[in-house]
Order: sequence, then structure tokens, then C-alpha cells
Amino acid sequence: QVQLVESGGGSVQAGGSVRLSCAASARAFTTYAMAWFRQAPGKQREFVATINGDGGMTQYAPSVRGRFTVSRDNAKNTVYLQMNNLQSDDTAVYYCAAKRGPTSMAAGFYDDWGQGTQVTVSA
Repeated sequence: QVQLVESGGGSVQAGGSVRLSCAASARAFTTYAMAWFRQAPGKQREFVATINGDGGMTQYAPSVRGRFTVSRDNAKNTVYLQMNNLQSDDTAVYYCAAKRGPTSMAAGFYDDWGQGTQVTVSA
């Protein structure tokens, strides 16, 4: 089991930027695909971005492509989500997730989840 701890959330005005971090306790961190999901009030959890073990492949939800960037530092067992040009629709709790093997955009394939960090974007 992998323990994941997110940080970096907060309140920001529309058009601003936030960087989230997710520290993982996993051994052999490079064997894990990592992902970010989010859940807004009254909505289902949705996929945001994913990155493979060596960081060479990323995928994004259409709603964030071009604004968000997922990256990882395997020496620090940490994955990041840089969020730029934030809009009110980006307000949500953001979750980090881990799975062995290839990436996936489906939450059900991820075995381990962080506790979430709130991002609030005001107009």
C-alpha cells in the first residue's frame, strides 16, 4: 500500500496559478503510474491528469489541457500538478492517486489515494 499526502491547495483568484504536490511513500516509485482527480461539490470525481512511471507520457482531461501540467520527481517520490489560468470551474478537492503499471484515466484502476486538498477559485 502506498501512502499519498497532497499539499499546495488554497484559494486563488481566477486567472491565477497553484501548484499541488503529492508525496508518496512507495518503494520503487518508478513502477507506479500517478494521477490527479478532482471532485467538485455535488459532482462525481473526475479525471484531471496522469503520468507514467518515468514521466515520459502524460494525459490530460480536455477541460485542463493547455492549462495544467503534471510532472514527477522520482528522486523525491513526488508528483506535481501545476495549474495555470485557473477558472471557477476548477474549484474542487484534488486527489492524488497511484497504481502499478500503465496509466489510466479511470479512477477504479487506482489502488491508493491521498486525502485530498481543496482548491478554491474566486471570480
